[in-house]
Amino acid sequence: MQTIQNNTKKLRIALINIHGLVKGTGLEIGRDADNGGQTKYVFELAEFLSHHQDVEHVHLFTRLIDDKNLSSEYAVPIEIVNEKFDIRRIPFLGKKYKPKEQLWVGLDAYVNGVVQHIKLHDIFPNWIHSHYGDAGYVASELSIILNIPFAHTGHSLGFYKQEKLIAAGMLDEEREKKFKFKERIAAEDKTLELSEFIITSTEQEIVTYKPYKNFHLGKYHAIPPGIDTRKFVPYYHVESDGVKQMEEVQRKYWVAETISKFLTNPHKPIILALSRPDRHKNLHTLIDVYGKDKELQSIANLVIFAGIRKDISQMPESEKDVLTDLLLLMDKYDLYGKMAIPKKHDVENEVSIIYRYAAEKRGVFVNLTLHENFGLTIIESASSGLPVVVTKNGGPSEIIPTCENGELVDPLDENEIKKSIKNILTNENLWKYYSNNGAINIQKQYSWLSHVNQYVGLINENLLLSSGSGIKKQHYPNINIERLKRKVENLLVSDIDGTLIESKLNNPGLEELKTYLKNHTDKMAFALASGRNIDLVKKVIEEEQLPLPDFIICSVGTEIYYTNGNDYILDKGWATFLAGRWKREDIINRLKGISWLKPQDEEAQNPFKISYYYDKEKYSHEQLIKVLGTGWYKVNIIPSHGEFLDFLPKRASKGNAIKFLCHKWSIPLSSVIAAGDSGNDIDMFRSSVKGIIVGNRSVELAEYKTTKNIYVAKSSASSGILEGLKHYKIIK
Repeated sequence: MQTIQNNTKKLRIALINIHGLVKGTGLEIGRDADNGGQTKYVFELAEFLSHHQDVEHVHLFTRLIDDKNLSSEYAVPIEIVNEKFDIRRIPFLGKKYKPKEQLWVGLDAYVNGVVQHIKLHDIFPNWIHSHYGDAGYVASELSIILNIPFAHTGHSLGFYKQEKLIAAGMLDEEREKKFKFKERIAAEDKTLELSEFIITSTEQEIVTYKPYKNFHLGKYHAIPPGIDTRKFVPYYHVESDGVKQMEEVQRKYWVAETISKFLTNPHKPIILALSRPDRHKNLHTLIDVYGKDKELQSIANLVIFAGIRKDISQMPESEKDVLTDLLLLMDKYDLYGKMAIPKKHDVENEVSIIYRYAAEKRGVFVNLTLHENFGLTIIESASSGLPVVVTKNGGPSEIIPTCENGELVDPLDENEIKKSIKNILTNENLWKYYSNNGAINIQKQYSWLSHVNQYVGLINENLLLSSGSGIKKQHYPNINIERLKRKVENLLVSDIDGTLIESKLNNPGLEELKTYLKNHTDKMAFALASGRNIDLVKKVIEEEQLPLPDFIICSVGTEIYYTNGNDYILDKGWATFLAGRWKREDIINRLKGISWLKPQDEEAQNPFKISYYYDKEKYSHEQLIKVLGTGWYKVNIIPSHGEFLDFLPKRASKGNAIKFLCHKWSIPLSSVIAAGDSGNDIDMFRSSVKGIIVGNRSVELAEYKTTKNIYVAKSSASSGILEGLKHYKIIK
């Protein structure tokens, strides 16, 4: 794909990578399980994006860490990497370093911190890119609050980690307490729904999203990550710059010293592995293969760089277990003098040297990961002229046929692994064939320049399809702003039918709730959220003599109104937010050919809601997708009651409208109480919003139980709302 030129405005891009220890120099890759290839990927993506002609600036948002056990560089709020690239660190949940699983509880605070930072420094991006599930949650929230489109890269998915732990026998309660899988998987699903597209490293990786309920709502682009071709050069490359040449000689000397001190005969070829100490990386199988074969031991030494460590006993349990097992296997097979397992290496400056050192020894790089989404180490080693023996599961099965730089193996088949390693080490012609192919083809196929050109093209293409993005200044309607900006303690948002009122039950608790709201307008703001249109909402307000709400979210979340005396004022900012990628007339024209659709009356329609009656017997979701074409994934298709069918912008929902309002009027989400009775209301119970499910709830909510942020009432309708307000201690 050629880069699409954006002649109107250069791109300001915000990358979000929350948990990684990221800094301008000296990345600590392998320090722990949270700091693997993802951190390097994100940093290099940011750096190479900053060199692109269409990019004005790149901001990498992460977490501020001020921890005596770590470098003081992580405590610098803004670090300038180059004139177009900086790292911006936002504090939340204290300043001590924490594993990523412990950060989920504070992500709403992080979102607020990023928003305030962007406003303070006036660095509104026109594109966001999130990395990993927690950043996907943050990007989804920022996209709603600031009306900025975003892309996402998953790197690893919660679904598969949960499956592995289930298989390992970890109990549900323990899994949830430690890894927050419900939050993580829900966030990953929301990311599929709201992102403009998902970036994967390979076509195969797209399939890994299939277990998610919103898989079909996502749009995917496979763009292989690049490597820094300035750094990962063939082993025979000689620096022309005298100073750089001297630095490389010095680093190579120290790498040789680090490895050779373990070995009796350091001149033999090297079988090299380099990864984090993770059970999934399958390093123990490589030691088993090597330890069981005396011939292989006589041919080559085994060198394993398994992260960075000081004291194994002080490391996290999973990493401690892996490293202990590696050392025990070394002892079991008596590999002293034949196997090296160095404690540390300089990730930024020495990894490329390690590959070239192994290539000079006529060695081989081995990666036996059980499943590798991509395999960055595979292209790094190959670019250095080092042949590879790698897992056939995942990304490598696309890399090896393209570059012809090594052999694919079953990572659990010891005989197959042993045979491939021996073939390469003992056949000089085969070694040279794989070495030369890797050095040439990796440079052609897997450079950051190629990646960034494709990626920037996709950004520009998506922005051209949007009606605009970014809300730098809120536009307030012509209403009594002071009333809306009064300092209330809470905002009650209630669904109408079945929640606030229930005619069949004679509206239990309605009069008491009305009295409370009328007497506490100084403490509580009031909003209605309904699938009804504005005229029907007005009708129920008049008939039931409800207190005049501050806000009305209606027509299935497609409109927001403010009450101003007898006037109802439409929020045009919300309309602007929904307008991106929404092509109403095009959708209507595409649907004309479907015989089992009949347009509803004019009063059921609005600019962001297209409503039909449909024939239940003939309904076909697949036919709708086919007719809507490539833009279908940005349209919500909502059938209801076996009779009605609505088409809405993807961003239109009650929950998103609440977040939009809270940001606009500076209402903390933790001050919001949302009440509902059906599955359509669950969208309101997100983040730190307190939910109330009334006693007459619909069947899809039957399994819900009271939790920290959701209260399941015993009483019906308004009585249930009052019961919930008492539970949350709003009413004494």
